[in-house]
Amino acid sequence: MDKTLQPEEIDRVIAMAWEDRTPFSAIEYQFGLTEAEVIKLMKQELKLSSWKRWRARVQGRKTKHRKLREEGVDRFKSKAQKQITYNKISKKKY
Repeated sequence: MDKTLQPEEIDRVIAMAWEDRTPFSAIEYQFGLTEAEVIKLMKQELKLSSWKRWRARVQGRKTKHRKLREEGVDRFKSKAQKQITYNKISKKKY
């Protein structure tokens, strides 16, 4: 992974990776990280037990892999999700 991410960007990538309905392609579009790079990032940032649980959860999940999705399912957007525009992160600032 040759791109350096800010801590808040890493937090957002982790949150998106945990979300069941956010495909890896959405993470790649927003942050430029491939699925393999997201897996590597998750392994670096999570505790081993959390990483194993996450890997088991997303491996082969149709909603995480655009190619496995049924035709006609484009992108899920929760009503609670804020608008994301290009590479800007719409996260609450505390």
